[in-house]
Amino acid sequence: MRKFVYMITDEQGIHARPAGQLVKLVQTFESGVTLEKGAKKVSLKKLFALMGAGVKKGDEVAVSIEGGDEEQAAAAIERFFRENL
Repeated sequence: MRKFVYMITDEQGIHARPAGQLVKLVQTFESGVTLEKGAKKVSLKKLFALMGAGVKKGDEVAVSIEGGDEEQAAAAIERFFRENL
């Protein structure tokens, strides 16, 4: 299992456009990917779950990746967070 923590810096938090792009990216991997914000834990393969998490600027989120391609998935997802959120 790979895990990283990231603080959201985008002014709008995780809004529709980057959320859709992130879900599309995550769905290309076989690994299960979850995002935790406080007590909420959601799958990053489900757009409505991600949007329902209500992640805003300044929120710290933990992303967990587990599966056969977790190394590649973790690298790609971390890069996406740094570049877009």
